[in-house]
Amino acid sequence: MSTLIAITYDDQQSGSQAFNELGNLQKQQVLKLEDAAFAVKDEKGKVKVTQTLEKKYKGTVTTWGFFWGFLIGLIFGGPLFWGLFTALLSRLFSKGTDLGIDNQFIKDVGNSLEIGGSAIFLLVIEATEDKVLPEMAKFGGHVYQTSLSNEDEEKLRHVLEQHDEVKEAAGAHLDLEDASTDEAAA
Repeated sequence: MSTLIAITYDDQQSGSQAFNELGNLQKQQVLKLEDAAFAVKDEKGKVKVTQTLEKKYKGTVTTWGFFWGFLIGLIFGGPLFWGLFTALLSRLFSKGTDLGIDNQFIKDVGNSLEIGGSAIFLLVIEATEDKVLPEMAKFGGHVYQTSLSNEDEEKLRHVLEQHDEVKEAAGAHLDLEDASTDEAAA
């Protein structure tokens, strides 16, 4: 059974970087996803969604539809017409298909974001925690919803919150360095 995780970010860049990191983690074979999606709320308040699974599926359905239509067309005459007709029909039928992460859930979360905010959605099949969590912690974020156990959800929240603590500590350190530089200059 897959685990649903939705993480929100205050800005588009952090969410985009986290979403791209998912691909790297899959290449390293420490993360196996059933589906992933990225949503961002632009300056006009419009939510733009990028999904991985449905795009692949719809492209495959259209290709197979064209192939079968072309083959039937060769047998019964008029291959180009039947190929295009079947490809069009398969494209229309695939539009209503909702695979992986529920589209309405993605839209609802996207609409709840602040302007410029973003969110990533994951359907995780398998993950190597000690390798995935440190990489995802780099981007921070807030756990919006998950089907993890309470213990695992708390662990994920803690890891993501550490990002903010590290940023604050680094900021305080930089403030101290700036103050000592200002004193030395005076």
